[in-house]
Amino acid sequence: MRPIIFLSEMDFSQSNLFGYIEDLQELTIIERPVRRSLKTPEEIERLTVDEELSDIERAVYLLSSGQDIQGTSVVANLPVLMRQNPAETLRRVLPKIREVLHVAGVEMQLTAAVSFLTVLQEESVSIHTYSHSFLHIILQNLEHRDAGVSNAWLETLLAVIEALPKETLRHEILNPLVSKAQLSQTIQSRLVSCKIMGKLANKFEAHIIKRDILPLVKTLCHDVEYEVRTCMCRQLEHIAQGVGSELTKTVVLPELVELSRDEGSSVRLAAFETLVNLLDMFDADDRGQTVLPLVKSFCEKSFKSDESILVSLSFHLGKLCNGLYGIFTPEQHLRFLEFYKKLSTLGLQQENGHSDNQVQLQTLEQEKKYISVRKNCAYNFPAMIVFVDPKNFHLELYSIFFCLCHDPEVPVRYTMAVSFYEVAKLLNSGVYTIHKELVTLLQDESLEVLDALVGHLPEILELMTNGGENSGSESKLLSIPDLIPALTTAEQRAATSLKWRTHEKLLQKYACLPHIISSDQIYYRFLHRMLTIILTNNVLPVQKAAARTLCVYLRYNRKQEQRHEVIQKLIEQLGQGKSYWNRLRFLDTCEFIMELFSKSFFCKYFFLPVLELTHDPVANVRMKLCYLLPKVKSTLKIPTDKHLLQQLELCIRKLLCQEKDKDVLTIVKRTVLELDRMEISVDAFQKRFYENDLLDQEKERQEQLLLEMEQLEKEKQQNDGRSTNINDKMFEKKRRDSKTSSVLAKSITLSVPGTSSGTSAGKEKKSKLVRSQSFSTQALHPKYSNIDKCPNKSSATGYTSSVSGMGKSCMLSFSDDSFRTHSTGNSGNAAFSSSSSSRNIFNSSDQKNSGNKESQSRRMSM
Repeated sequence: MRPIIFLSEMDFSQSNLFGYIEDLQELTIIERPVRRSLKTPEEIERLTVDEELSDIERAVYLLSSGQDIQGTSVVANLPVLMRQNPAETLRRVLPKIREVLHVAGVEMQLTAAVSFLTVLQEESVSIHTYSHSFLHIILQNLEHRDAGVSNAWLETLLAVIEALPKETLRHEILNPLVSKAQLSQTIQSRLVSCKIMGKLANKFEAHIIKRDILPLVKTLCHDVEYEVRTCMCRQLEHIAQGVGSELTKTVVLPELVELSRDEGSSVRLAAFETLVNLLDMFDADDRGQTVLPLVKSFCEKSFKSDESILVSLSFHLGKLCNGLYGIFTPEQHLRFLEFYKKLSTLGLQQENGHSDNQVQLQTLEQEKKYISVRKNCAYNFPAMIVFVDPKNFHLELYSIFFCLCHDPEVPVRYTMAVSFYEVAKLLNSGVYTIHKELVTLLQDESLEVLDALVGHLPEILELMTNGGENSGSESKLLSIPDLIPALTTAEQRAATSLKWRTHEKLLQKYACLPHIISSDQIYYRFLHRMLTIILTNNVLPVQKAAARTLCVYLRYNRKQEQRHEVIQKLIEQLGQGKSYWNRLRFLDTCEFIMELFSKSFFCKYFFLPVLELTHDPVANVRMKLCYLLPKVKSTLKIPTDKHLLQQLELCIRKLLCQEKDKDVLTIVKRTVLELDRMEISVDAFQKRFYENDLLDQEKERQEQLLLEMEQLEKEKQQNDGRSTNINDKMFEKKRRDSKTSSVLAKSITLSVPGTSSGTSAGKEKKSKLVRSQSFSTQALHPKYSNIDKCPNKSSATGYTSSVSGMGKSCMLSFSDDSFRTHSTGNSGNAAFSSSSSSRNIFNSSDQKNSGNKESQSRRMSM
C-alpha cells in the first residue's frame, strides 16, 4: 500500500488518481473477511445455551451437541468443576470428555492434557480415585498420531507416576510396558516406553528394576532406529540412579561404552553427556580404565571427524576436567588444558576471504558453531581456574581470559561478564591481575555486556579495592587507575540508549562508590551528574534511582561546604523549580533523605521547604505532599521541634480551608485522621520509640563524626605547616603505618557525645583522627551495611519501628566497632542525651572549641 499523503500535498492528476482508487480498493478487501466472519441467525441459535442450566448440565449439553470450541471450553473448565462438585463431574462430565477425545482435534487434546494435570496438582480427589477415573484416559491418548499431543499426554503421565502407589504402577503401567517396547510397535510407542522406564526406575527397588526393567532397557539400547537408541541412552542416567553403583558398573556402563561407538552422531552425543553426568557414580578404576579413554577419544575425534560433539564437549569440559582431576597424570592434565585453550580461540585464527560461495556458506555454518564453543568456554572459565589452581592463573589462563573478554562476538563477552564475579572470588588476593578486563567490559560497546557485569558490580569493586595484597586506605585506586573514567563512560552510554532498565540498574549499583573512591572524586565526577539526571531525564525509575544514589553520596560527603552546596541546589532547582515534575522529584528525594539521614538533619534543612509545597499551584504536587506528611511528622521531636510542629499544623489548616481540588481535599482529610493518631517521639527515653530512636541516634553520631573528622583534618593540615622536626617524624610514622589504620580503628571506641570526661579528651581526639583516615574505606562495608536494602530489625524489647510511621529505617553500620551503639555502662537517658544537643550539627558552632582542640592536638603530637 502506498503511504498516506496529506491533503495539501495531494496531486489529483490522472496518473495519481488511479493510485488512490487502488488504495481504496485494498481497504475494501481488508474489510471483507470481517463481514464474512459475522454469524448468521442460525449459527447464533446453535451456539445459544439455556441460562437456567446448572454448570454440570451445561457442560454435558455442550459436550453432547455443542461445537468444538464449546467443548474445548468445557474441558478447560474441568478443574473448576472438580473443585465445585467432584462427584457429579466424575459421574456425568468425565465420561462425555472421554467419548469426545476419540474424535477431538489437537486443541482440545492439548487442553485436556493440561486440565488433567491441573486436577492432579490441585488434589481435588484422592490419588486412588484419580487413577481409577483419569489414568485410563491418559493412557489411551498417549500414542496420538500428533507428536505434540503425544508429548503433552506423556508429560501428564510422568507427573502422575510420581504420585501413584507402587501396586498401581506395576499393574497399570509396568506390565503393559513390556508389549509397548517391542520392535513390532511404532517408533512413537517405543520412544514413550523409554521415557516411562526412566521415570519408573526411581519408583521400584533395585531387584525389581533388574528383573523387569533392565531387559527392556537393553532391548531399546539396541533398537534398529537411532532415535530410540538416543532416547534410551539419555534415560540411562535415571536408570543408574535407581539400580545403584554396582549394577551401574556391570550393566549401565557397558551399554554406554557400546553406544559411544554408535554410528549415529546423536547417539554418540547422548552417550557422552550421560557419561559426564554419571561421573560421580563411577569409582577411580572405572574412571581411569573406561571413562578417561572414551573422553580422550571424543576429544580427538571432535576436531577430525565428529564436529557434532564439539559444542557439547566444550559445555561439559569444566565438569569433566574437575571430575577426572584425581586420575590425571601431569601430561594428561596439560593435554586437557591445551585442549581447552584451543577451544577458547576456535575460529578466531581462520580467515574468511574465500571467493567460492559454497566455502563461504560452510564457513558461516562453522562460525555459528565456533561462537557457541567459545561461549561455552567462557561459561566454564571459573571451573578451569579451579582445575589449574588460582595460583597458576596468570601463567596458565590469563591469555585465554584476555581473549574471551575481547572476543568479537557479544554472546562470548556477555558470558564472561556474567562469570566475572566468580572469577574475581576465585582469584582472591590475585584479583588485581584482571582489573584491565574489568575496565574493558565496563566500556563494552554492547549494553547487554554492561548489564550482565553491573549485576555484581559492588562486589567486584569491593574485591578489586580490598582483595588485593597491596590494598589500603591510601592506595585504593592504585590497582584500577582507569576505573572512574570507565564508570562515567558506562553511565553516559546507558543514558543515551533506549534501555532505561540498564541505566536504572547502573545508577542503583553506583551507590556503592563511597566505599570504593574518595569523597572528592564522587563529588566532582558523579554527584553533580546524578543531579543532572534528576533534572533532565524523562524516565521516572531512572530519576528515582539517581535521587537515591545522590542522597547516599551526600550522606558520606566529608566536606561541609560541598554538602551545603548540594542541599541548596536540591532546594532551589528541585523544590523551587519551575517544572512541577521537578517538584515531585524533590518530594521523592526527601523520602530518601528521611530514610538515610537522621531526623535532625531533615528537620534542619528540608522540613520547611517541604511544607512550602502546600501552596503549590499544581494539584498533583499537593496530593503527593499529603501522602508524605505522616513521614514528615515522624521526624519531629518534642519539645525541640515544637515550632516546626506548629508550622505543620498551620499548613494543614490552610489546606483544609483553602483547598479547592476535590481529590486533594479527600486526601487531606484522610491524612489529618492519620496524623491525629500518630504519636510524636520526645527527646527523653521512651520504650515505644526505642528502636527508631536508637537508629536515629546512630545516624546523628555518624553525621557528627563527619563534622569532627573534617575539623580534625583541617587542624592536622595546619599543624603540618608549623610542625617541628619531632612532629615531622611523628606524621612520617603515621604515613608508614597507614595500612594498619583500619585495624587500629576497630580497637578504639567512641563514647556517646556529652558523656565523655575531660580526662579522656586526648584519647578521644586521637581515636577520631584515626577514624578520619579510614572512614571512607569503612563507610559502606558490605559485611556491616546494606544501602540497597533496609532490614526491619527488631529490638530486644519487641517494639517495632512502625509506631512513628517512618516505615523501614536503614541503619548504616560501620566496620569500626566504635560506630556501633553502646548500651552497656550507660543508662537509658544517657544513651539518648545527645539527641537534642546534636541537632545543630551542620552549623558554625562546630568551631567553638577550635582553640582547645588545637592545643590538645599539639600536646598529643608532642
